[in-house]
Amino acid sequence: MQGNDQLGATLDDVVILEQTVEPWIILRRMVLVPSLQLILIVCLVMQMMVLFEKAFMALSSWYGRFLGPRPHRIYKCDPIEEDEELGSLVYPLVLVQIPMYNEKEVYQLSIGAACSLTWPADRLIVQVLDDSTDPVTKVLVEQECQKWRKKGINVKYETRKDRAGYKAGNLKEGMKHEYVQHCEYLAIFDADFQPEPDFLMKTVPFLVHNPRLGLVQARWKFVNPGESLMTTIQRMTLDYHFKIEQESGSSMFSFFGFNGTAGVWRISAMIEAGGWKDRTTVEDMDLAIRANLKGWKFVYVPDVKVKSELPGTLKTYRKQQHRWMCGAANLFRKMWKEILFNKGASFWWKFYLLYDFFFARKIVSHLVNFSLYNVVIPVAVLVPEINLPVWIVAYLPTIMTLLTATENPRLIHIIPFSVLFENVISMHRMKSTLIGLFEAARVNEWVVTEKSGGATNTKTPTPDSQILGRPSFISVDRINLSEIGFAAFLLFCATCDLLYGDDYYFVYMYLQSISFVVVGVGYVGK
Repeated sequence: MQGNDQLGATLDDVVILEQTVEPWIILRRMVLVPSLQLILIVCLVMQMMVLFEKAFMALSSWYGRFLGPRPHRIYKCDPIEEDEELGSLVYPLVLVQIPMYNEKEVYQLSIGAACSLTWPADRLIVQVLDDSTDPVTKVLVEQECQKWRKKGINVKYETRKDRAGYKAGNLKEGMKHEYVQHCEYLAIFDADFQPEPDFLMKTVPFLVHNPRLGLVQARWKFVNPGESLMTTIQRMTLDYHFKIEQESGSSMFSFFGFNGTAGVWRISAMIEAGGWKDRTTVEDMDLAIRANLKGWKFVYVPDVKVKSELPGTLKTYRKQQHRWMCGAANLFRKMWKEILFNKGASFWWKFYLLYDFFFARKIVSHLVNFSLYNVVIPVAVLVPEINLPVWIVAYLPTIMTLLTATENPRLIHIIPFSVLFENVISMHRMKSTLIGLFEAARVNEWVVTEKSGGATNTKTPTPDSQILGRPSFISVDRINLSEIGFAAFLLFCATCDLLYGDDYYFVYMYLQSISFVVVGVGYVGK
């Protein structure tokens, strides 16, 4: 009799358990699984968009590099011929702008490099636009300008009453001075950029001999790529940008986004396009698109390289990435109608700008990288009904990684670390993209990238000698709670896949979880 009672109680417990679990089973079958399948399909479509866009750019770049004519063959760029009668007047009047804000560590480098450019002294104006709020820095910058002025260089030290419009406002204010009206061309260098003395001799002739060229863009090279693994990864990313994105745009379309520095503008092209605007944090891209819609062409000259500094700390790097990603998405929001209804541009050109340049490259790529590999795939392993083919998890990212790696074959051993680190940073890139797209808070946040000025290490670090950067201790201000929280989520998904799954996706998720922890505790950069 007692056994029957125990059996009855057990059956009751089973019934209660089934009644409790049944709603979850129904919810998973009716809502969760279809929703997750739909999200997975959307992510796959987005990933294929990015893959085709990257493949198209790579093919365009390789064609321009190996089969197509180089910039020196497309455009006449012969050196400016000397004339005994005209003397230095044969050279156009060039304005060099150096915008800066509390650049105590690098102001001497940029001013010194600009004042050392090989160009007739009476045909060159160096304009230092100082927005510094630190009185000591302002005094130092002004004294540096005075030093070069005594050496015969025409250096103008300009300030303004406030920082309205940040860099764009500073550049715009600089163009209002009377002496600028006599200049034909404008070279721009951020405060950490150090052009070689022959920079103007190699770039200005393109503009002199080709009246429809509006911009000549040089390539960046870096003084501190070996400072940490983080700076090495940045170098790989930016090398891809210049070697693939900029080169393909220049060779195939005579258009690309201006990088905001290390370039020379035709001032008349800037004026026709409407000049600098401070409506976004990517005033350089804004001006480039408006100038292109007016019919001006651009050329990227990869042989001309300008030294610059990579962000050395995670905080600085994240701020820079926020400005770039948020600004591009916000500019798309503000300009898509202007591009779509432009009467001077062809249908295919509008399609290229809206779909390829903006939507696939500036929006979709940042949304899908984080969503697919850090959210959808980890969640999908928890739902047995979702089938994750290996080509989604392995083949697609491998192909995209190889497209990037081809430009840095000597750094191929860094690629696994690069993939893991980029997946972590993709969380902030996606957030910044959404902020710009929907004009949320911080959409116009502008934080100047901090520089050290003294980093000259060019040796590539090895993973065993330096992981991402080793602080002497972990302080509270280095803790990133969002990364640590996401690490816990990935750790949970990986453990579930290890215990109950029949695949090896947990290997990736464990590695990615560790990467989030490393960044979360500030164990990255300097």
